[in-house]
Amino acid sequence: MVLTIIINRRSVSIVKTPRLLLPALAASAALVLAGCSTTATNAAGSDGDLKVVATTTQIADLTRNIVGDADGVTITQLIQPNQSAHSYDPSVADLTALGAADVLVINGVGLEEWLDDAIEASGFDGVTIDSDEGITIQGVEAGHEEEAAHEDEAAQEEEAGHEDEAEHDHDHAGGNPHIWTDVKNAEAMVATIADGLAGASTSHAADFEANEAVYTAQLAELDGWIRENVDAVPSSERLLVSNHDAFGYFTAAYGITYVGSVIPSFDDNAEPSAAEIDALVAAVKTTGVKAVFSEASINPKAADTIAAEAGVAVYSGDDALYGDSLGPADSAGATYIASQLHNVRLILESWGVTPSAVPADLQ
Repeated sequence: MVLTIIINRRSVSIVKTPRLLLPALAASAALVLAGCSTTATNAAGSDGDLKVVATTTQIADLTRNIVGDADGVTITQLIQPNQSAHSYDPSVADLTALGAADVLVINGVGLEEWLDDAIEASGFDGVTIDSDEGITIQGVEAGHEEEAAHEDEAAQEEEAGHEDEAEHDHDHAGGNPHIWTDVKNAEAMVATIADGLAGASTSHAADFEANEAVYTAQLAELDGWIRENVDAVPSSERLLVSNHDAFGYFTAAYGITYVGSVIPSFDDNAEPSAAEIDALVAAVKTTGVKAVFSEASINPKAADTIAAEAGVAVYSGDDALYGDSLGPADSAGATYIASQLHNVRLILESWGVTPSAVPADLQ
């Protein structure tokens, strides 16, 4: 389907998927009426203000900690608490905000599968900060070969048809996009975001640098607290089963054995087969796992079923882990640091361990 928009007597044709057609039309009209425009070479507006759009809840929280209370900088968060990044569909308001933005901050590694369509539909032409820069991406896990092959094929088709849009290609076929679950990765993401924001607005660069230093120190404290507590547990007892494959970086970073997931996919919208459920139940019984963890943004029904069949505890509801999304403002996972503290406390509890006191700077 082709959408033709007349802007300043010039015809602009945009090829749209059906689900983004109406939002694209509304967003484009809003931008024309408002006279909004951004450029990649001069991100900050003429008045020094900076409009930033962040995609996920984690990315938005990291960005807010860097921006702090800097005058003239606004942050719009697209994906809301407990909302899946995989099934997110931009609203008219989201596309309007994106089209008016100077800077877009993303997770990368293909997590924002909807991103290219949203950029095209909104007319965004600012600076994109890809926070996965420099991070070693985990490859395909056993059982994901078919999914990776499909993603590779799709990526090749996209490249063949859109060579001139290479700057908007954020796919990393087969890679695990949940990079933030390793706190050291979060530190690297903060550095990348801070550098990108400073480059987009030199008038705010000093503020961003100062805030980055404070927040990075807090993340280092968080990483140390996690290691201190996990290292105190015998390695044979560090076992984890979660709703879906969201904790690969976390388990690798802190020496935890990831026994399996209820949904054996990086996508939290996938469904486990009967055979996969049976295999996980058998693995739980064989390894001695004591609990199955649901996630706050995922229906806990399948996790409840597996825990019941395996005869182990299930952590759900307020005791669910924060995986793909942070929680609302009044929850235990309202911020990135709070979500990590919450997750680790519960995992330690499932192992029969009482964690040490949390550093004062993190409380």
